[in-house]
Amino acid sequence: MATESPAATAVGGDGGPSPGPTPAWLQRAATVGFYVVGVFFTLVLLRYYATGAGGPTMLAVAMVPVAYIVATLDDIRQGKLYPRLPPTLAAALGAVLIVTAAVAGLYLYTNFEAIRMLRMGRWTTADLTAGAALTLLLLEYSRRKYLPLFILNVVLAFYVVYGYLVPGMFGHSGMSWSRVVTSMSLETSTGIFEQLPQLALTLIGSFILVLATLRGFGAIDSIIRGAQRLAVRSPHLLPQAAVIGSFGVAAVSGSGAANAATTGSVTIPALIKSGIPKVRAAAIETATSLGGQLMPPLMGIAAFLMADYMGVSYFDVVARGFAPAIIYFLGVSFAVYLLAARFNAKGAVPDVSPLTFFDRANLLAYGVAIIGLIYLMGWVRAPAMQAAQQIFFGLMVALTALFLVRSLRSAEYRKPRYLVEPYKGFVETFSRMTSELTILLSILGLVTASFTITGVPTAVGQLMVEVASVNVVLVILVAFLFGYVVGMGLPPAPTYIIVAVVIAPFMIQMGLDPWQVHFYAFLIAAFGELSPPTSLTAAVTSRIADASFMRTMVRALEMALPLLLLMVALFTWPGLVIEPGLPQLVPFAFVLIAVIGIIASLQSVFSDNPVTRVVLQVALGASAAGLLLRPILPVALVLAAAVVGLVAVGFWRTRSQAARELAAHRAGADGQGGEAPVGETGEGAREETGEEAGGRPT
Repeated sequence: MATESPAATAVGGDGGPSPGPTPAWLQRAATVGFYVVGVFFTLVLLRYYATGAGGPTMLAVAMVPVAYIVATLDDIRQGKLYPRLPPTLAAALGAVLIVTAAVAGLYLYTNFEAIRMLRMGRWTTADLTAGAALTLLLLEYSRRKYLPLFILNVVLAFYVVYGYLVPGMFGHSGMSWSRVVTSMSLETSTGIFEQLPQLALTLIGSFILVLATLRGFGAIDSIIRGAQRLAVRSPHLLPQAAVIGSFGVAAVSGSGAANAATTGSVTIPALIKSGIPKVRAAAIETATSLGGQLMPPLMGIAAFLMADYMGVSYFDVVARGFAPAIIYFLGVSFAVYLLAARFNAKGAVPDVSPLTFFDRANLLAYGVAIIGLIYLMGWVRAPAMQAAQQIFFGLMVALTALFLVRSLRSAEYRKPRYLVEPYKGFVETFSRMTSELTILLSILGLVTASFTITGVPTAVGQLMVEVASVNVVLVILVAFLFGYVVGMGLPPAPTYIIVAVVIAPFMIQMGLDPWQVHFYAFLIAAFGELSPPTSLTAAVTSRIADASFMRTMVRALEMALPLLLLMVALFTWPGLVIEPGLPQLVPFAFVLIAVIGIIASLQSVFSDNPVTRVVLQVALGASAAGLLLRPILPVALVLAAAVVGLVAVGFWRTRSQAARELAAHRAGADGQGGEAPVGETGEGAREETGEEAGGRPT
């Protein structure tokens, strides 16, 4: 798991050129402070995971302020707190924020029982001041990091107070500002200490332990190298190696933009070197990185939230999530293969050193961790939090032993600085990711508090019922448009929460299965990382590829087409997610064939004759679309057979043409006394100059 995205900071309001570098002494002080507080934060949570002392609500009251301090110190040491101000002044303001958070947090923690029990409804001025201080600190954080979320919270706060000015069904009698403060802080059932930040600190935090351990000991780097070694064995596998590497990291990251930042710096240059244009290379990494939101067993944050909202175990979500994730993975992988053939990818061999014994051990540890999580949650039926902790302790012991063996074999690895490096990386990854996620979900608690006390979901539900009286399909489209608009400004987790709170209950009341509805909200939330014009994942990959952001975003939508098709399949083939296991197999097979068929109709080269090519593409696309819309079984079988046959023809023709073009390219390169430059012929050149094959503008 990761926080929603490192690129999310670009959404805030303090961007711009920095007045100057952070002084070394200030950076050192902030770094020391970050690690000291980070170690404290990590130890407190490890103690809670072992004992459960105090319960999740008390844990949230204690650790939300600490999470804020960790995140603020991290911003100071990286010069990201207030980058437009001189670093010393920004650090001074940061110190004020940290002290305020510490004092307010300590007050609320030491008065925890009194505030919850003795003074419930009769809070003192000190109670209100402490609650208001923490609320304002989190609002300021959202202003810097998640500007749309800040604007939404401010608008909702005014709506709570002045709702009597709003006409129609959304109007209400209005409430006092003190009610705003108490609902957002002191009433721990809503606001910044509610169930969402508790979930971040407990269940999700326990899974972040696994990722932090793998990252601290270098397993993530080993995954990337291992995927690239596939291309060394078979050069034509280079584009697929990028896909496999991205999905491998995504399986334990749970975040699209974070995964793109981790793997994209390696995979995107390799794809470009293989002959794929920059825009397409960035789009491939964007689409594969999105798998971080879908790929079990560590699906995106929204999957944990889904389990919480539906009142089921996390593994119930994971078990159903495998089928959509595999369809998405195979669909993207197939599209990448056809795309590489179309653009005459030359199968360049990456310069990757052979895997060491420790790389292989890291890959083994990664595989055991994934299988272990599935075994413990699925077979043993252990609670997800307990399963994650067991895997964490097992990984920590095994990787520490491996690390000690490595240190004993080399004097260089016995240096003190090296000996603490894995544990330093572990603390940094865990404290940073968990603290940022905790703050984000606390800010979302402010949104849900405003929704709860004003009755917004009820009003929206009435509107949805009126729409449903016209057509159920229209309700599904309205839900998508609602989630699309929300997702343009927010990461997947808040998008899912808002859709689940506002829209999902009334879709369920209309007779749709809860699993259909919540997986639909989940996919809409994941789509938010791609949705124009604010795709954070595309922003990361286009920057790495030095490509156009808008064109990357458009091409990424094309590559991630399986995600949109899965949204349709949830309602046409509901068995895909309603019941896990054997009941999923038939829907899985038909949906997979349909998705592959639609992709092949867009990407395959069926014939050199334009008329024949168009006829076959239309025939394949229509057959696959008909299969996706779920006809009766005999018709579905006929359409599936037709799709499989046409896909085979398109695959064979595309592969044959790619082989001829590659042979011609190599012959030309030999004639020139070397390799021809990448992207100078065929569709690749037109793509780089803004045109597609046939001279059509992009």
